[in-house]
Amino acid sequence: MKALVVYESHYGNTERVAQAIAEGIGEGAQALNTSEATPEMVGGADLVVAGAPVMAFSLPSESMLANVPKDTKAPIPPDMSHPSLREWLETLPHHDGAAASFETRLRWSPGGATGAIEDRLRRSGFRTIAKPGKFVVKGSYGPLREGEYERAREWGATLAAALR
Repeated sequence: MKALVVYESHYGNTERVAQAIAEGIGEGAQALNTSEATPEMVGGADLVVAGAPVMAFSLPSESMLANVPKDTKAPIPPDMSHPSLREWLETLPHHDGAAASFETRLRWSPGGATGAIEDRLRRSGFRTIAKPGKFVVKGSYGPLREGEYERAREWGATLAAALR
């Protein structure tokens, strides 16, 4: 099975979750940032899993992202070198493949990113095969809460099983 786990990550937490999901899916799965996941790769995938951090209770918008580098409390500079997942989703080719969504979030966050991700996936013809994955970070910059990496790997395995 060819699977792509596409992510937007600024402090590495969403990237780590994407890598764990790809490990759980198994052979043929790749975790790719939004620059690496080309329309051609998406068109050849059996499964596309897309994820992003929750910002201001939703999928980050370009105006939200413009403020990320200005955050003086961040322990490290954010990685802003790739298109946002929102922007990437707008370039998706029509595809009738399987899909799933995930997000990294604070435990108490009332909103989420997965609804917007799934809406955009469906508009491109994808069908969702599982409930969204929601993985918790300890603070605005991480790290992941203990056990979340393992939970993401297990969720990836359930996605692979759903396709069999």
